[in-house]
Amino acid sequence: MSSVESMESQFVRAGRVEWVGVATEPKGPLEVVQECRIEADSGIVGDHHAGSGDPQRQVTLIQHEHLATVAGLSGHESVDPGKLRRNVVVSGINLLSLQDRTFRLGEALLEGTGPCEPCDRMEQNLGPGGYNAMNGHGGICARVLEAGTVRVGDAVNAASRSPDPSQS
Repeated sequence: MSSVESMESQFVRAGRVEWVGVATEPKGPLEVVQECRIEADSGIVGDHHAGSGDPQRQVTLIQHEHLATVAGLSGHESVDPGKLRRNVVVSGINLLSLQDRTFRLGEALLEGTGPCEPCDRMEQNLGPGGYNAMNGHGGICARVLEAGTVRVGDAVNAASRSPDPSQS
């Protein structure tokens, strides 16, 4: 293992689930819940994205520490996570370090599939400039490898580096 690989596998501590939201319909409000069930190859039970056929975006996550940044960049004192249209808010762990890596979110096992880019809804939800306020701070998307329950307060832990398909 190279020194970079060694450093990429080390985390100061586990992260923590701070908030969970489920949208039952496209563009509908996110219902704040204390726990949810996440199904393998599908997503969050009850969320309109579950089973939608996009394996790269079954669950979306944003870092709690970035909420203040998004609020400041969009001219707000604070921002409601539901306006950002992400399913899970986590704190204490760098979400970008979980891209291309498997990780535990509560009982579920997920794989980070890439950044969760903002959409035009950010202009509606945050006002003019909302898209750019979220750009680079939108969190990550993930696919679900193993089902499980996720509760507010659960740990978020990196598992292992996902295999590089080009080296197979």
